[in-house]
Amino acid sequence: MTDADRYAELYSQYRWEVPERYNIAADVCDRHSPDLLAMIHEHHEGAVREVHWGELQTLANQAANLLAGLGVGKGDRVAVVLPPTPETAALFFGVWKLGAILLSMSVLYGDEGIAHRVGDSEPKVLVTDAANARRFEGIGGPRILVLEPSLLAAESDVAATADTSAEDPAQLYYTSGTTGLAKGIVHAHRYLLAHNEIELCHEVRPGERFHGMGEWAWAAGICPLLGPWRFGAVQLVYQREGGFDPHRQLDFLSRHQASNVFATPTAIRSMMGIGDAGERYPQSFRIVCSAGEPLNPEAIRWFRDQYGVTVLDFYGLTESYPLCGNFPWMEVREGSMGRPMPGWDVRILDEDERPVPQGERGEICLRARSNPHWPLGYWRRPEASEETFGGEWFHTKDAAREDEDGYVWYEGRADDVIIAAGYRIGPFEVESVCLEHPAVAEAAAVASPDERRGSVVKAFIVLAAGQTPSDELADDIKAFVRDRLSAYAYPRRVEFVDGLPKTLTGKIRRIELRRAEEERVKAGPRSDP
Repeated sequence: MTDADRYAELYSQYRWEVPERYNIAADVCDRHSPDLLAMIHEHHEGAVREVHWGELQTLANQAANLLAGLGVGKGDRVAVVLPPTPETAALFFGVWKLGAILLSMSVLYGDEGIAHRVGDSEPKVLVTDAANARRFEGIGGPRILVLEPSLLAAESDVAATADTSAEDPAQLYYTSGTTGLAKGIVHAHRYLLAHNEIELCHEVRPGERFHGMGEWAWAAGICPLLGPWRFGAVQLVYQREGGFDPHRQLDFLSRHQASNVFATPTAIRSMMGIGDAGERYPQSFRIVCSAGEPLNPEAIRWFRDQYGVTVLDFYGLTESYPLCGNFPWMEVREGSMGRPMPGWDVRILDEDERPVPQGERGEICLRARSNPHWPLGYWRRPEASEETFGGEWFHTKDAAREDEDGYVWYEGRADDVIIAAGYRIGPFEVESVCLEHPAVAEAAAVASPDERRGSVVKAFIVLAAGQTPSDELADDIKAFVRDRLSAYAYPRRVEFVDGLPKTLTGKIRRIELRRAEEERVKAGPRSDP
């Protein structure tokens, strides 16, 4: 049987099995034998902790009881700003055990980014640690809980798991668009069942050591944690401090003999700076996958040269993920995101939702309500939910083409959203914070090509009267946005301009700035620190 025949048979026969009653905590946490190893956690200072399922189940029950004592019940939101630890994972399970809704946020978020999400979602409790507690002094709304081991230890280790419908809300993620602040996307418990990349791309085996590089604040971080656990993998968790360090990352994976890894293109491109990585950090890799942004062919070839493993790229969005993927048994065409995942009705369509001819550029679209990952909608935005999710097709705003064998090739964004190092960044949010700086009169944010991150945010700034352009002012604007928005969405590049291109109705024509930036970078590529 050829690869094409195998794919065709798998795609035609694949069926979703979604039970009527389903709870993530019951499926991922409660079901495991207590004596099995669940996690190996390493702190950046060197402390290593092995956690068996019995301990994690106890912590999850204690977390559920702790939250219940604070009044958390079914449908309530629980916000979390914590580093990746066993207690954090247990807290996630505790939220779902109560039938509540989890909103996990990154410690990289700026104060305004967190304030928006908290104000919009109205959580009953916000859980953080001592290192971040001061950020929430005086914040209105939720009860602030500073999580310490003693708080969990004081609670009963017995707790029931709520009998939830597969359709009950479980997860709240925020995603950025071209206009307005980030919108919350609500996913039901069933959404985890749709992550068949864990089965079909990663081919996870019971007991093998898995590591995901994504933060536990996005679908590409939480699902590579939960999905492998469903199949009995042992999670390797590295609690780093500061930015990504490719030496420490590869050393961690080498010492703990990771055999299955979910990486990011930015992480892999950072590793490429280590010329003798394979010799210096020998690995036990069996399968390595990547998602979040397109993985360039050079990175795939480098990884294969160093470790003898071909990275399998796949594609998805917060709204629904994954849509396309590469498989261990199928030819990998470097630069392609693979083929539509079995069970996912994905098409390349034109503006009238008609299939484009093979080889031509169109938009990646997903048939509505065709898989368990289909969202319940935007949080408290019924009109926006109907506009985005109410039709026959969900429009990703990502452009692509399909070759003669059905492989999908990314062609760029069809809108102004910036994909930088795998993060989805709305230009409106960046521009809004720029405008709060007293020296800024107007601002436009676009993607600027970057060798390591794929793209970075660049801000074109029109200064207020009396202000003079300088490197010092550019750095001040960068720091201003970083502190208020996030450590990943600030403009790494700033260019002062006399004016911005606009439509007749006064809207900024970001497309002109983006195209000009692409041409400028082509003339002399650069990568920012």
